[in-house]
Amino acid sequence: MQEELKILEREINEYFPIIDDLKEEFSKPVVGQTFVFKRLLNTLLNDGHILLEGVPGVAKTLMASTFSELLNVNFKRVQFTPDLIPGDIIGTVIFNPQRQEFIHKEGPVFTNILLGDEINRAPAKVQSALLEAMQERQVTIGEKSYKLPEPFMVIATQNPIEQEGTYPLPEAELDRFMFKTFVPYPERKEEKEIINRYENLNFINIEKVMTYKKFQKIKEITKKIFIDPKLKEYILDMITATREKTDSNKDFFDYIKLGASPRATLYILRAAKANAFLEKRSFVIPEDIQSVAFDVLRHRLILSFNALADGLTADGIVKMLLENLIVP
Repeated sequence: MQEELKILEREINEYFPIIDDLKEEFSKPVVGQTFVFKRLLNTLLNDGHILLEGVPGVAKTLMASTFSELLNVNFKRVQFTPDLIPGDIIGTVIFNPQRQEFIHKEGPVFTNILLGDEINRAPAKVQSALLEAMQERQVTIGEKSYKLPEPFMVIATQNPIEQEGTYPLPEAELDRFMFKTFVPYPERKEEKEIINRYENLNFINIEKVMTYKKFQKIKEITKKIFIDPKLKEYILDMITATREKTDSNKDFFDYIKLGASPRATLYILRAAKANAFLEKRSFVIPEDIQSVAFDVLRHRLILSFNALADGLTADGIVKMLLENLIVP
């Protein structure tokens, strides 16, 4: 095991400069938001999808477009509106009178990174058009199924404040997002830098520092990150505490109406490994699990009326879970 970890550490040291370069180029158009950048990278390393929630003007769309440009992959953006139909996302079948046959017209989902801007502005039938794409990496149009390009990642955004004219995302779709990440306001010093940097509206050039071949190698390294069996039990204890009443959650279990799915278990495991890699470690520590727990669980826990009446949020429940669980 020691020899394997040494080999893994050498591989991490060899490829980690790419991560540093990505971070440096990302920070050219986007001031701050380092945490969100790490979550975007963690998501892509695990073939996942991410939901970014933040008020207008905090650079959610800019971060998504910049991220795809850095990785040198195809990027498409869809503005979700109430009049959108599923065919506007996945494509449709149209009749060609010259050839006297039906042909497939691809929708914007046929890309590497798809930005679903203000995803909660479209009704459920449009949101559900992404379910097959997000899980099976394919879409079915008519009688045929079409594979999506690799990699494929959905970055969705929504506004937490303005609720008029919005449609809550179905639980089945929420569960397919690996992370739900909050995009905060910039700090004062960061906002000062934004003023200074964009005062003259200079065009910012960023370099494409990643190729798909290098990306595949980094994914392979991430999968090999070591996690102790005791930490796997720690993850299971955490997920179980969202579903069953135990000694660790007896004081607040009544606040949880529905716990996390097995998909959450796998996402915490994989996200913790990627987090360890992004911290330049060859092994997972409890802090990796605790770091990703909020983003993985906050959109999966359905709270009871008692929780809402007492003003509790999903983050508050996760915090109590982490405080009461025994750390290996």
